[in-house]
Amino acid sequence: MNGTVSIILVVGFASLVCLCLWLFQRLDRAERMSARLRSVGVAGRFSAPVPAGSPLLRYVITIGEVIARSGALSEHTLEELRQTLYLAGFRGTKGLGLFVGAKLLLLITLPGTALLLPWLLDRELPYRLFVVASAAVAGLMAPDMVLRRIRSRYLAALDAGIPDALDMMVICGQAGLGMETSIERVGIEIRHAHSQVADELTRTAHEMQVNADTRLALVNLSKRTGLDSMRRLATVLIQSMQFGTPLSQALRALSAEQRQEMLAKFEAKAGRLPVLLTLPMIVFILPCVFLVVAGPAMVDVYRTISK
Repeated sequence: MNGTVSIILVVGFASLVCLCLWLFQRLDRAERMSARLRSVGVAGRFSAPVPAGSPLLRYVITIGEVIARSGALSEHTLEELRQTLYLAGFRGTKGLGLFVGAKLLLLITLPGTALLLPWLLDRELPYRLFVVASAAVAGLMAPDMVLRRIRSRYLAALDAGIPDALDMMVICGQAGLGMETSIERVGIEIRHAHSQVADELTRTAHEMQVNADTRLALVNLSKRTGLDSMRRLATVLIQSMQFGTPLSQALRALSAEQRQEMLAKFEAKAGRLPVLLTLPMIVFILPCVFLVVAGPAMVDVYRTISK
């Protein structure tokens, strides 16, 4: 029966995690659809309604927004959550509500399920307090783990698209475009290949348009992402404005440097392959080799002994 209870707990936890992943996917899809409809509305002089999503999704978002506005979380914590959600690819205003609501839902549902299991199964649950505490911790940490994974994927995609963006900025600079116009043009042209880079550059271009201090927009670009490649890009652009250095030459050198670093990372990963293949080789290949080599001898020995 203990095995059955463990299986039920694992299945319940996996179901709730899948539910959170599905909710995040639905929100991301709704945000992308909203952005596309807004762009079509601006281009075509009309506006279209934004899809509201499923009732369950709206319910979870509403709960999270109520908790965020209630003052239960400090403003510093909310700002950190918004920044993390932004770096995970959630650009809309509903991401914070979904994250907080999903965390609260898991925090209540998992321990409640663990408490109800003895009544549902008519069996006493061993280590009941430990199981309930583990379920509560899992419900509290599961959304953070999912968000951290999405954020790491977003930053990896952003870092991979920086060299291409730099090459395009070099072309724009050689064509005679200014820095602000080059950043905006690259954000438009690179969207189909690297949408993450396009979003960051487009936001930076908008900040440069509304802010008199262009340097502040570039500093925000480096702080917002936290990537070393973005920090170096912002530093190069700021130095080019302050000292009047040739922008195209600096960006070309930075692009070549980042591509060299990317190649070094690929070589490092390739160098790790022999070590990573050692365990699969021992587990799957060596037994077959031993069977082929020593199998006939063992059969001969068995026949000799049996006679």
